[in-house]
Amino acid sequence: MIRILLAEDDRVMREYLTRALERSGYAVSAVDRGTAAMPLLENERFDLLLTDIVMPEMDGIELAQKASEIAPDMRVMFITGFAAVTLKAGKQVPQAKVLSKPFHLRDLVLEVDRLFEAENAGFN
Repeated sequence: MIRILLAEDDRVMREYLTRALERSGYAVSAVDRGTAAMPLLENERFDLLLTDIVMPEMDGIELAQKASEIAPDMRVMFITGFAAVTLKAGKQVPQAKVLSKPFHLRDLVLEVDRLFEAENAGFN
């Protein structure tokens, strides 16, 4: 099963995203800030870091950079509602996918599915 670490400071958004991804067959561990994600990254294996960019204590870009040191094969997808932040994320973590808010939950699941299509094809 593909494991996703979700870092999103908005509780309602975090719950919606978790439910949508779990319904689609993903295992999700959700935290409310980047600093809470670090111990999980150090002690567990995740296939995808799905993170908001603008969060207190540690933003999603810094989290993604630290995560790539710990788990270089883990994929990264940013979610944000700020266009300027999207540009910054693209420059600092160029291999990451950026999904701009607002988005439909179905679009998020489709993007995550696309990231793992090759691996999922082997399980069918």
